Amino acid sequence: MTDKPQAGLSQEERVEAEELSAPRAPVIYEVVRKAGEEELERPNSSLFWSGVAAGVAIMASVIAEGAIRQKLPMGTPGRELISDLGYSVGFMIVILGRMQLFTEQTIVTVLPVMAAPSWRGFGDTARLWAIVFVANLAGACAAAAINVHLHLVNADLLASMLEVSGGLLRKTPMDVLLQGIPAGFLIASIAWVRAGITSGAFFVVLTLTYAIALGDFNHVVAGSAEAFLLVFGGETSLWHALGGIIAPALVGNVIGGTGLFALLAYAQVKEEL
Repeated sequence: MTDKPQAGLSQEERVEAEELSAPRAPVIYEVVRKAGEEELERPNSSLFWSGVAAGVAIMASVIAEGAIRQKLPMGTPGRELISDLGYSVGFMIVILGRMQLFTEQTIVTVLPVMAAPSWRGFGDTARLWAIVFVANLAGACAAAAINVHLHLVNADLLASMLEVSGGLLRKTPMDVLLQGIPAGFLIASIAWVRAGITSGAFFVVLTLTYAIALGDFNHVVAGSAEAFLLVFGGETSLWHALGGIIAPALVGNVIGGTGLFALLAYAQVKEEL
């Protein structure tokens, strides 16, 4: 069935209508797939240092959330709701700055492999995932150590940041894993949504990352920044941070980003490709 030109519309108006129409799902898929191919072709050093920068920058989420909570007096209506807005700050720096964030790659680099499965494709994806994940953790760890030991923030703000991060200590590893699934899905969806729009990326990132904070979900990179902060602040051990917080969040994010979002994104367009 083909579209027929609407009566009363000039050629210019029909072109304008075409330009204003929302892109179809296969078009969005192709944009994301090409972006994934470009990322897979980047050299290791570029991926690593971009990942380190992202790990450092994500600490801005913890700082901003802690700062808002510190500035608002205890008992302020909606104090936690308002402070959760700070969680989006680091993500906006990282995502809008095109830095390498591990959970974004769970969809961007998986779609090219789904389109043309091969051992080389799996190997390239595994290479990127490993480099970016290690780099993100290294950056987050460095940022946490600097904030605690070099006193880049005052004592009151650091105490507020530790208070924000301390919520992770009240969760079991299974809680962290399960609450990591929605976070992985939401972060992966950012790449898909941004591919279908030409403006408003700021509000997309703000809304979806704020939803993670509102739901008290667990993102592995932001969570690692909080976990390392707790380690250097003497609130928990390194082994608990790695095994009880970071590892479960990683599994949950991969399930949500790759196992759910990427598979569903591909399934909805595979018959049209």
